[in-house]
Amino acid sequence: MNTIIPIGADHAGYELKEAIKTYFEKKGYTFQDYGTHSDASIDYPDYAHPVADHVEKEKEVLGIVICGSGNGINMTVNKHQGIRSALCWTSEIAALARQHNNANIIALPARFISEKEAIEMVEIFFKTAFEGGRHQNRIDKIPTCQ
Repeated sequence: MNTIIPIGADHAGYELKEAIKTYFEKKGYTFQDYGTHSDASIDYPDYAHPVADHVEKEKEVLGIVICGSGNGINMTVNKHQGIRSALCWTSEIAALARQHNNANIIALPARFISEKEAIEMVEIFFKTAFEGGRHQNRIDKIPTCQ
């Protein structure tokens, strides 16, 4: 991946965010770190919205968000029209999120997965392509509700 990867986390996800960055920077990846930059208590939407904005503006970019359960930060980024964020807790779910849902942000639950599991999921998420076909028809129905 030759693009800048947007990443953001709340205080519960701070350590995992730093571990992910360290691992992937050694492999040549570059990050735009939207914070947080410590484990001091903060509000996850303050760090989720900039990641979502980045991914919406740069359509080919995949992003990463992390909070304690993964739920709050995932709900926040999914409020953005151009975002399809998937809360992942296994590698299989990360792969399917890309293959079937064309997810463009992976949300990770820092309190429920190990660093090793998180790194594996991010690797799979980045390497897995969207299958298109019948899955595109379903994705086309997501943006609006009548």
